[in-house]
Amino acid sequence: MAGLCIAIVGAESTGKSRLAQDLALRLAADTGLRCTFVPEYLRDWCERAGRTPRADEQAAIARIQLELIDAARIAHEVVIADTTPLMTAVYSRLLFDDASLLPGALESQRRFALTLLTALDLPWVADGLQRDGPHVQAPVDAALRQALIQSRLSWAVIAGHGQDRLESALTAVTPLLSTRVKAGQGLFTRLQARQDALPSQAWICRDCDVPECEHASLQRTRQRESAGSPGFDT
Repeated sequence: MAGLCIAIVGAESTGKSRLAQDLALRLAADTGLRCTFVPEYLRDWCERAGRTPRADEQAAIARIQLELIDAARIAHEVVIADTTPLMTAVYSRLLFDDASLLPGALESQRRFALTLLTALDLPWVADGLQRDGPHVQAPVDAALRQALIQSRLSWAVIAGHGQDRLESALTAVTPLLSTRVKAGQGLFTRLQARQDALPSQAWICRDCDVPECEHASLQRTRQRESAGSPGFDT
């Protein structure tokens, strides 16, 4: 059986790479599953080329990123992807006014069990060629949210500093692991006990950064749309 894939997307300097590594290590320690993370291919590309890619080079970067993720699924039970082709498609649209990669990127995003969107609550930090500046964070975040909502993909916003950010991610992904490990057996008991101890959500807000809250809000929105009454929870 191919590994369970969790995608991490978000604007630049929102902690995607650190979260991917920390989440893979924590899940491996708490479940005993074979977990790994797939780093962002674009970083390696920029370091080798000494520049950022042109518009005509975006499609190949997206393709290789997906190939690396698919390869990791063969040998691991859980794969955490530090970005996906969706990020390449969003940047292509914003930087080059090229939306041609978006349909394929959204289709490939459906193979992920869950998409984690890193919130804009961390300070911007320069990081070589890949960082354009804090002014691009909000447009990228808005474009990602729009794409995820319109495509009806499963996603959760991950916020918080340091350990709190990791805990937010664990809260979002733990329910997915029940199909991989039986509760009460092995190390998964520890992770499940943590999940069971979490307080239940008492209210719903579309602007809340709590994963369960956003999921519930989106689910209710979809139910209303199906019933012919569109709109978000407020």
